Amino acid sequence: MKGYFAGNRITLLKNGAEYFPALEAAFDQAQEHIHLETYIFRDDESGRRIAQALMRATGRGVKIHLMVDGFGARPLPDKLLQAMRDAGVQVLVHRPEISRWRLRRYRLWRLHRKLVVVDGNIAFVGGINIINDADFSGMPPQYDYAVKVEGPLVGEIYDAVRRLWSLVSWAQLRRARPRDQEPKIAVPPAGTMHARFLLRDNLRHRREIERAYLRAIGKARHEIMIANAYFLPGTRFRHALIAAAERGVRVVVFVQGQTDHAMANYAKQAFYGRLLRAGVEIYEYQKSVLHAKAAVIDGVWATVGSSNIDPFSLVLSREANIAVYDRGFADELRESMQQEMDGGAVRVMAESLERLPRYKRFLIWLSYGIVRMMMGFVNYPHHDPKSRR
Repeated sequence: MKGYFAGNRITLLKNGAEYFPALEAAFDQAQEHIHLETYIFRDDESGRRIAQALMRATGRGVKIHLMVDGFGARPLPDKLLQAMRDAGVQVLVHRPEISRWRLRRYRLWRLHRKLVVVDGNIAFVGGINIINDADFSGMPPQYDYAVKVEGPLVGEIYDAVRRLWSLVSWAQLRRARPRDQEPKIAVPPAGTMHARFLLRDNLRHRREIERAYLRAIGKARHEIMIANAYFLPGTRFRHALIAAAERGVRVVVFVQGQTDHAMANYAKQAFYGRLLRAGVEIYEYQKSVLHAKAAVIDGVWATVGSSNIDPFSLVLSREANIAVYDRGFADELRESMQQEMDGGAVRVMAESLERLPRYKRFLIWLSYGIVRMMMGFVNYPHHDPKSRR
């Protein structure tokens, strides 16, 4: 399998309840260095817990590299940031926000990936930010995934975080020109799983995550199950799902019902009609906020990561996913997704779309029109959802 590394152990982690203890334990065992990249780093219970773990590590002489996004981590107070810096944590801000009122395309180039590498032998990849995911106005914790990676694939992840740290450091004049040719590390086997590290950036990996999805969807013969927080697929992606459904594949799309972005929520409904007519099953999660970005195809290929299926993730932001080719891992992820659908989702039926009040229809198409305008701004192919081709 091209691009896949053998000999890995990939451990599924659901929500902050599993992710943060695993992260903290890895930090407390670190001996040499920690790299942490995150879109959001909030000053709440979870954020302070991870900050304390990082500062404990610096007290043992561990070298810490923390990179946060200039937009996503904007609420992070200077007090907590300075406390980490005073303790020896090296902090970089990816694309700091200078003015909220200037509309420039580069403002949308965000660091949305969530990556951690500890001592070059353990890595974490997923969609979980450094934020208390249980703080949602009395609702259950938001639904999300990450994975712990052990084995040769860690070397690829480590190379990616080192490269970005060097690039941002150089861009902010903190050090000499980045050394892209630093030697890769060799990590011994830790398991039997085949896995691949998928990146999205604006240089060498512009369409890597989308193409991995499209290849897997194109080969599907039995079932495609996708859980994705912000589902605004472009033309290629929609056509791939429709073609799969029309050749007899069960296609399940699991999206947000409770949402923190009203416009994206309305805009995604513009695609419902065509997908439903093709036989795609759509479920909206009502139990809490769905933040997951995961998929399982034919019970053997699976992916978990930070990338939504929308233009901001697939065309603009820096993203990272893990693709795993392993039946045991795929079965575990599928079972988890199915449990969430059974216990907290409502299936969308074609008849319910026909009964929508006029004001909701108006909001759907207004939101979709605004999104299309923004997609034109970023040159994202996104044709009329009513069209077949």
